Amino acid sequence: MVTVKMTRKYFGTDGVRGTANISPITPDLILRLALAAGRHFQRGTHRHKVVIGKDTRLSGYMLEPALTAGFTSMGMDVFLVSPLPTPAVAMLTKSLRCDLGVMISASHNPYQDNGIKLFGPDGYKLSDETESEIERMMDEPIADLAHPSKLGRAQRLEDARGRYIEFVKRTFPAGISLSGLKVVVDCAHGAAYKVAPEVLYELGAEVISIAVHPNGTNINDQCGATSPAALCEQVVAHGADIGIALDGDADRLIICDETGHVLDGDQLMALVACSYAKRGNLKGPLVATVMSNLGLERYLDKKGIGLLRTAVGDRYVVETMRAKNCNLGGEQSGHIIMGDHSTTGDGIVAALQVLSVLVEDGRPMSEVGRVFEPVPQLLQNVRFDAGKGLPLDHSDVKTAIRAGEETLQGQGRVLIRKSGTEPLIRVMAEGDDQAMVQQVVSEICGAIEAVS
Repeated sequence: MVTVKMTRKYFGTDGVRGTANISPITPDLILRLALAAGRHFQRGTHRHKVVIGKDTRLSGYMLEPALTAGFTSMGMDVFLVSPLPTPAVAMLTKSLRCDLGVMISASHNPYQDNGIKLFGPDGYKLSDETESEIERMMDEPIADLAHPSKLGRAQRLEDARGRYIEFVKRTFPAGISLSGLKVVVDCAHGAAYKVAPEVLYELGAEVISIAVHPNGTNINDQCGATSPAALCEQVVAHGADIGIALDGDADRLIICDETGHVLDGDQLMALVACSYAKRGNLKGPLVATVMSNLGLERYLDKKGIGLLRTAVGDRYVVETMRAKNCNLGGEQSGHIIMGDHSTTGDGIVAALQVLSVLVEDGRPMSEVGRVFEPVPQLLQNVRFDAGKGLPLDHSDVKTAIRAGEETLQGQGRVLIRKSGTEPLIRVMAEGDDQAMVQQVVSEICGAIEAVS
């Protein structure tokens, strides 16, 4: 199976993203983005409002004023709430009854990158259609700027962190606490460096915090959900019961058990899905992306829990969840959406759901969290020169992909996709025979490299 996402000028699979101070992440283009988004979300004669959050990247100080200038020039009042996780911005957009929410973050990317994620007044990420319309307006003159008497105002919302902490704590089941649990939390020097340890402490856990000293350039640097080795070491060294790793904007979660073994999003979704089903709280099937392991699908099938697959990107998961009235979904990478609580992936909320299962079960995390046996899966990225065209259009690459699909037919699957944020082709294969999977990935990557 081959999946290629549509190409747009500015927006990718998760908002606008790129290297800071290089197009599209420049002050002038981000100003135009704010003008276009502000224009799109003008809906009536009321005083329009937008909330802007950011993570801890140095370039956030450059982009926040550009956004503020754009929105205030369109007559929108701006609430500044940084640094806070992406899901906090989604929550505050609804809570403050704003017309738009904006998060300045490149999520798990290194500090050199930054990006803009947009949320509608309902707290959900924008659809492809809405993003395309905003993108169209970015390249047009904005003629309807606010009259000088109607310019917007900007202010910092001083209690934003406390509001989010209380919201997150309310998602934890009443009647239980984290008392007696020793928890290591890795905040990736990112947006949750204050709120995550506070939430865990206030719910009763003994908290050991790492990667909580952001300096503008160390976000996601050998830490967090994409680099959990440091977390695993600290869990074992401190004799902790569990380790929690968030990424730079805290919308994804990776767990480490007490032995230092990493549990990815697939295992965590299976764990929570079964817990929900047991309590009678699971609505519909689990929603996951095409990247989720075949072992998860087989396990859920045995449990009588269906699985719906979507394109890669947590907002596509959310769209399917809403359309099918499901309350649980996510990605193997750790974006987990608890539809009863959040409108987007929330690493802290997801961690609390996992912790509630751990507390109620009473067994060690190594026994609770290893839910199913994944089939061998291999993902390899191949960088290409965008100026030479898309390698997936080349006949030699198409031939290699067809050969790989035929090799794994009935025993696994092949997934090829272009990254929505980088000039990369992601080649994934999985199946019961690990050697066969490795062979298929190697041959397809070789074909891509040969034409790149």
